[in-house]
Amino acid sequence: MKRNAEDALVATGFNKKNYKYLCDQLAGMDPDLKHILDTHGYPPMWTRENSFESLVHIILEQQVSLASALAALNKLKEKLGNIAPESILGLTDEEMRACFVSRQKMGYIRGLALSIKNKEIDLNAFTTMPDEEVRNSLVSLKGIGNWTVDVYLMFSLQRADVFPVGDLAAVNALKRLKQLDLSTTREAILAISETWKPFRTIASMMLWHYYLSNNKKRV
Repeated sequence: MKRNAEDALVATGFNKKNYKYLCDQLAGMDPDLKHILDTHGYPPMWTRENSFESLVHIILEQQVSLASALAALNKLKEKLGNIAPESILGLTDEEMRACFVSRQKMGYIRGLALSIKNKEIDLNAFTTMPDEEVRNSLVSLKGIGNWTVDVYLMFSLQRADVFPVGDLAAVNALKRLKQLDLSTTREAILAISETWKPFRTIASMMLWHYYLSNNKKRV
């Protein structure tokens, strides 16, 4: 019996019930990933709600520290209570600057808010759309590129087979784990990630876990 499109999409996801099992499957395929589990244990299952606020958070995280992005998000929450398209669109430039939002990111966030308000973007519809359709919809908006979409797919939609090749922490962790030259190309990195299909998201979370665990040891 053929599965329908929605069943097929669910099969590509991950959840609390299968997460550790998928980590174990990857560890059985790749001794370097097994080393992460043996040394640092299972990675957290990082997830976020499929919401406008989550996308705002990811935009705020672009090219800044996670702490800086969270500080801006919390200031917006303090100001608005509920971060929704309508409430964001009601803020002045001065009010957004007071929430640590740069002028460039103001434009990105307002553009996203308008697209949702005008029903050009439907976050609920994304839950049953293939990854590439979600990507094509979001990258049509100014300020949303592949890294932002990768994180959204992984964290908010819990899609299992995404590798964020634009994420420095994940890429640097991979280079260190596999003792690769710092000049290793994007193409070579992607070729390695192909060996983790169809669970590249879970492998990425293992890499982030490895990166954060090693950074803690240096402090």
